[in-house]
Formats: sequence, structure tokens, C-alpha cells
Amino acid sequence: MLVDQRSGAARKILRSKAVVVMDGISPKQGRTLDLNASGVSITLDHKLAAGDLGMVSFELFVEGKAQVVSCQSRVNYCIFSGDHFKIGFQFMNPDLASMATINKYLR
Repeated sequence: MLVDQRSGAARKILRSKAVVVMDGISPKQGRTLDLNASGVSITLDHKLAAGDLGMVSFELFVEGKAQVVSCQSRVNYCIFSGDHFKIGFQFMNPDLASMATINKYLR
């Protein structure tokens, strides 16, 4: 039996475009799966290693407006799933504007 090892904070489904820019690698397009206050899960066609650092950007619709959130993030896990990789990112010191947008979305 598999156990969900992500943080216990409430997660909300999020289906939007995402861009991942890791150090030394060209930007990769992906799709978000879900989000909580401390991180986001994204599907990519490329594998990333746990511990890798980079910038994650994704779009949130808050109060009827599209807003782009960008956060420096660390890869927590990378799991191959069918034809893509599910990758969990933990936000690293997000700015106040990003956190406010994420918290509004999570309400």
C-alpha cells in the first residue's frame, strides 16, 4: 500500500499551465495537479532529481482574474506515471504577494 508522504496541509486541485526553470536546464512546460500553501505538484515530460532547485511559475484564477505566481522551489519527489513524471515542489521563501494569492485561491 502506498502512503501519501506530502505535508498534511489541505490540498486543492489546480489544473493550469506551468513553467519550470531549473538551474542549467532550459524552461520546461508542464501542468499543475494540485496546490497547498507550501508547494505544488506538476506533471512534466522530463525527470528531475529530488533536491534540485529552480523557479516554478503557474497561473491561478483568483477573484475572477488570472494571476501568475512564481516561486523559487525545491523538488521533493519525482515519480514516473505512464507517459510523464509527477513532481512535487516545495516553495522556498515565497514573497508575500505570491503567498497572498495562493492563500486566496485555497480559501
